[in-house]
Amino acid sequence: MTRRSLARPLVRTAAAALAMCAAPAGRVAAQSVTTYHNGNDRHGAYVVPGLTASAAASMHRDPGFDGRVDGAIYAQPLFWQPPGGRGLVIVATEANTVEALDADRGTPVWQARLPRPAPHSALGCGNIGQEGVTGTPAIDPATGTIYLDAVTDDAAAGVRHMVYALSAATGAVEPGWPLDVQAALKARGIAFDPTIQGQRAALLLLGGDLFVAYGGRWGDCGPYHGMVVQVHAGERPAVTGQWATRAEQGGIWAVGGPSSDGGSIFVTTGNTTGARSFGDGESVVRLRPGLARPTAPADMLTPANWRQLDDQDVDLGGTGAIPLRVPAASGPASRVMAFGKDGRAYLADAGRLGGLGGALAVVAVSDGQIITAPAVLQTPAATMVAFRNADGLVCHGSSLSMLTVSSGPAPVAEAWCAGLSGAGAPIVTTSGQGADPLVWVLGAEGDGKLHGFDAMTGRTVFDGGGQTIPGLRHFETILAADGRLYVAAEGRVEAFTFGR
Repeated sequence: MTRRSLARPLVRTAAAALAMCAAPAGRVAAQSVTTYHNGNDRHGAYVVPGLTASAAASMHRDPGFDGRVDGAIYAQPLFWQPPGGRGLVIVATEANTVEALDADRGTPVWQARLPRPAPHSALGCGNIGQEGVTGTPAIDPATGTIYLDAVTDDAAAGVRHMVYALSAATGAVEPGWPLDVQAALKARGIAFDPTIQGQRAALLLLGGDLFVAYGGRWGDCGPYHGMVVQVHAGERPAVTGQWATRAEQGGIWAVGGPSSDGGSIFVTTGNTTGARSFGDGESVVRLRPGLARPTAPADMLTPANWRQLDDQDVDLGGTGAIPLRVPAASGPASRVMAFGKDGRAYLADAGRLGGLGGALAVVAVSDGQIITAPAVLQTPAATMVAFRNADGLVCHGSSLSMLTVSSGPAPVAEAWCAGLSGAGAPIVTTSGQGADPLVWVLGAEGDGKLHGFDAMTGRTVFDGGGQTIPGLRHFETILAADGRLYVAAEGRVEAFTFGR
């Protein structure tokens, strides 16, 4: 069997494919969503024309959308709009299937079946029944190539992390792929055990290279390390850089994965274990292509009480580090924000992270752990950050909280909070030009509903419409594309629409 035969297109002929992919007459082509939260900055900001607060009240599940897929979905769906063609919703599952669905009807266009996923019994620990694709893939818009990390269980080689490149048009595996991460790192003299190294973080594509972050698995079994692997995304894939925590653990597992401001790459690391001296855990780390080890205080932010955070398993790694532009009198200021399981928001100067205890502000914003991917509403006048709050200081109990970030004497302040039963990751929508800002979030592993809020006030604009979505996973993240909200659940994708 050739590598290309692993993809099994459900569209059998070129004529049929063109018919299914032809865009409806008179319809404006939608923008592709090629990475987690719609950008390497991980802001989760989308433009949905016509989606105002009043229109949000009519939000409802599209009963004509099929959306059935094979396997549990932990990764955010992506949206691919080929030139002159119909939009595709791209979904990767724990069954190691990657599927393209017609964005209007939810019917399958193609399906790629990768080698079998790893059963729980083959892994050191974890809380996923079978592990295939967990981290959100990335699509190269220039080539229409989907990149992803899949855990496979080969009868001869055992458990492996395999990085694949697939055609977004057909699902076929591209020539020269996949890349065996363990084998590629071993050739560089670096140990990597796929049975204990987990891959939850979204992939980052930057400057023609792919950055894949690794941590451990639920249960923290084995001597894993937080790690970023740089893969040259060409016809001959190769590992061209690697960075890892010096101490054991310190996983990079936040669902949003590495972020970037266009030049630097930012990751957060979790708690390390057995570290007699600082070993890169509990930190915001700035990396650059090539992944040389940073040594200057400008390239790392570490809480002064990192040992205490380590001892209490209260790590910084539950959220990614988000680059921000904050309004200031002299012009926008560059900042980076991260959240910790200690309930604090950490704000740093993006040009100089500050080293040990060098944050611009450390502000208690929760009485509980913060484990989420935040969303950002950024306008010329304000920068606001929404996050799922396990136990808010003002809204006691689970909530969605919104912060304002400024360059003033109190740079982080709570704007509002609203009750929320669930653990989804929020997104922000506007109708265009920053108008009608709304925050959307799922009650994943809570009430199972889709929720919408006015981004400026926290007022509820949609409260599920009496419709629950079974099978939502924690961290589940909404895709906004083509005038709809797409929600991934157990074995299916739901499409929500409004005004019709």
